[in-house]
Amino acid sequence: MDQESIVYGCIKDSIQGVGYSERIRTNREAMLTLPRADNWPFLCQEMFAIPALDALTRNYQTEVMHFGASYQAVEYEWNQWIEQFEALLGKMYWVSATVHLETELCGTHTFTWESSRNYHTPGSGDMYIQCQWSHESSLGI
Repeated sequence: MDQESIVYGCIKDSIQGVGYSERIRTNREAMLTLPRADNWPFLCQEMFAIPALDALTRNYQTEVMHFGASYQAVEYEWNQWIEQFEALLGKMYWVSATVHLETELCGTHTFTWESSRNYHTPGSGDMYIQCQWSHESSLGI
């Protein structure tokens, strides 16, 4: 049986303050530059809940842009996945981002990105990553 990996998470941005409509527009455009799933990239438009421009006030304090996909053993190419995700984050406004990687053999990993300021500005490069690993075994060991 092939090894399945599940990747899911969210990118959070504040909706408070001046310039929110520009922030959501910039984030939307960044996600729309991703390739379509037909090309089978690591990241594609279809895996993201891309915010609509007419929904600028639907959230309370935080715009939550969630995503998820199933892969065949993506952990073996995880560095490439991370590079593409960070390239996307580099084009966006965000406060934090979290990625969960669930693998059959290597357990569950949680990656968190945070800005060194109140929020990340496109092109600023001020991101810090943290990784936590946990492993649950169903073998009764």
